[in-house]
Amino acid sequence: MTSATPSPCSNEAPRILMAGDCTLLVEFANRIDADTNARVLALAQALRAQQRKTQGLLGVVPAYRSLSIHFDPLTISHAQVREVIADCLDTLAVASNATPRRWDVPVCYGGAHGEDLHALAQHHQLDPAQVIERHRAPVYRVFMVGFMPGFAYLGGLDPVLHTPRRAMPRAHTPAGSVNIGGQQTAIASVPGPSGWHLIGRTPWRSFDLRHAQPFLFEAGDEIVFTPISEDEFARIDALHADPGYRPQPRTGSHS
Repeated sequence: MTSATPSPCSNEAPRILMAGDCTLLVEFANRIDADTNARVLALAQALRAQQRKTQGLLGVVPAYRSLSIHFDPLTISHAQVREVIADCLDTLAVASNATPRRWDVPVCYGGAHGEDLHALAQHHQLDPAQVIERHRAPVYRVFMVGFMPGFAYLGGLDPVLHTPRRAMPRAHTPAGSVNIGGQQTAIASVPGPSGWHLIGRTPWRSFDLRHAQPFLFEAGDEIVFTPISEDEFARIDALHADPGYRPQPRTGSHS
């Protein structure tokens, strides 16, 4: 397996852009890779620390290669927020030696839980077992969480499995769907529409409002998929009926 561990920080200068009257956007690069994403997350961490010291900073939202900073324009001006961002960028440190959380995510591939597996295998002239093996082999990086609450976009998909999205999107896919769309794979969090190819499903709930921290995955986490049977899916799914049950990462655990 190969891990999407960030490389040392690039010297490419980020751009600070206006994104409305109460949001600024910091763009780090015009590409998607682990190094760029690590810089995004490092700035997010620095600005969250600044929220405790600076009135008017409301929050940050990291994406693949950019970070949006939301603020109250009646409390702090664009220029002042830019100064805070610039100060953070001047001292930005990417923790390349930090141990990320790694999750062993159980997935029931194919059948009722992955109805597109056979069609996707035929598209690539593979058998379903080969698709499963290629899909489970990498150590994926959670690049961002978004679209729906807890929806995890993962980087590291085998290029052999890159697949254009479905010509006709589905109006409904279940929570826990494991999908492939374009160059990405993802773990869906809640039921919703999707044009991605549904190849499996995890019984884990990556968004659960019964917990103080409802999101299971965070940007920067690592994901390894472990194939399970339908019986094992049902057993793990039943565990979630207990509000006290929650999956735990293998390494780098933090609250």
